Amino acid sequence: MKLSENAEEILEAMWIAIEENGGDFAAIQYIGIDSRDPAYAELVDSALIELKDGHAYFFEKGREEGRQTIRRHRLAERLLMDVLDIRGEEGDKKACQFEHLLKEGVDIKVCNMLNHPSTCPHGKQIPMGDCCTEARKSGNLGVLPLTELNPKEDGEIAFIQTKDSKIMHKLMSMGVLPGNQIYLVQNFPSYIFRIGYSEFAIDSEMADKIYVRQLVRQ
Repeated sequence: MKLSENAEEILEAMWIAIEENGGDFAAIQYIGIDSRDPAYAELVDSALIELKDGHAYFFEKGREEGRQTIRRHRLAERLLMDVLDIRGEEGDKKACQFEHLLKEGVDIKVCNMLNHPSTCPHGKQIPMGDCCTEARKSGNLGVLPLTELNPKEDGEIAFIQTKDSKIMHKLMSMGVLPGNQIYLVQNFPSYIFRIGYSEFAIDSEMADKIYVRQLVRQ
C-alpha cells in the first residue's frame, strides 16, 4: 500500500504509543503530527485507522501496516548505526528518512544482511518478518552480536568488531577468538559468558563487539 510519509509517521507513532502505554489507542495530541494534517484523512479513507474522541485506533489492516512501518524504521536504525556507524541524533534523523525507502522487498534484503536482529539499537523489539521465521526454521540465524543472544544460548564466535586495540586484547585474553564456543549465562546486570571452563563478566558495550554464529537447536 502506497502511503504518504506523514501517514507512515502517524502509524509509527501510534504503534510506539500503544507499545509503551498499553491499551488499543493512541492520543492524537501525543502523535506529533497536527490533527488537521490530511494524512489522518488518508489513513481513515484507507480503512487503516479510526478517529474517535481525540484518539486514534488501529483497524486490523492498519495494525499490520503499522507493524511493517515500525519494522522498517528499526531495521533502518540498525543499518545506519551498526553498519554505517551513524549514531546519536544524526542517526535517529537519518533513520526516519531512510525507513521510507525500505519497501518492495528492500527491508527483507536489509534484514537478511543484518542477520535478522530482534531489537533496535535502543532495545525496542523489531517485529519479525517472514524472512526471520524462515531463518529460524532452517536453523541458521547467521551472525549476530552477543547482546542478541538470550541467556542459556550458545554459539560459535565469528569475529570481534572493534577498532579499539585495548578492547580487542582484553577479549582475546578471555578466549574470545573466532571458532571458539561461547555460552551466555546471563545478560543482566552484566553479561556473563562461559568459554571452556572459565566464566567472564563484561558490560553491554563490550558484549556488543562480540559477534556469534548462532544455530537453532533442533
